[in-house]
Amino acid sequence: MRYLIENFGHVVELARTHLYLALVPLLVGLLIAIPAGALIRPVPWLRRGTLTIAAIAFTIPSLALFVTLPSLLGLRVLDPLNVVIALSIYATALLVRAVPEALDAVPADVIDSATAMGFTTLRRTLTVELPLATPVLMASIRVVAVTNISLVSVGSVIGIGGLGQLFTQGYQRDYPQEILAGVIAIVVLALAIDLALYLAGRALTPWARLPSTRSARRSIRGSLPVVRT
Repeated sequence: MRYLIENFGHVVELARTHLYLALVPLLVGLLIAIPAGALIRPVPWLRRGTLTIAAIAFTIPSLALFVTLPSLLGLRVLDPLNVVIALSIYATALLVRAVPEALDAVPADVIDSATAMGFTTLRRTLTVELPLATPVLMASIRVVAVTNISLVSVGSVIGIGGLGQLFTQGYQRDYPQEILAGVIAIVVLALAIDLALYLAGRALTPWARLPSTRSARRSIRGSLPVVRT
């Protein structure tokens, strides 16, 4: 803890870099996975094929991907873009599975009602299905965000900035306090982002906190006086 207190400004600066490297891939993954997931959902063979490819992509070791990408894309090994691209692949692989599953959770009668009202497939997906699928999808987004925060620290092995530098520098200098500071900072950062996404999910889905009609009726009935004859 002493190292964390004495070098708080330096840790905060590393946390900013760490957060950038973790959240940008999450946004990229969402931009790719949401339309892709909505497109593959009604086509069973395409959905199975896409999920198989996504599963294979996620099994690639992160360190191997960090080292391989520079030669494939013509980037410098120390370019932070390597980490962003690698984590975007992982985020997309996870979210492209989560999006169809979240859309599957939308009640069929709601979809039928929207179709009967003349909604096109695109309009129904954007204005009906995706909003109702947000609670399920947000749970997966939180998992991806925390996973990215963890994986960014692996980038420190090849010299990419972030809180993972506290691990490598602490190990090289045989300074456990610096390693402990990195662990604490990453855990706190992950918890803070998870809490922020949880609160964002609640703000975006106020209807999810409302009691069902049946529960509301039971509450009303329970509050009424009992009249005995």
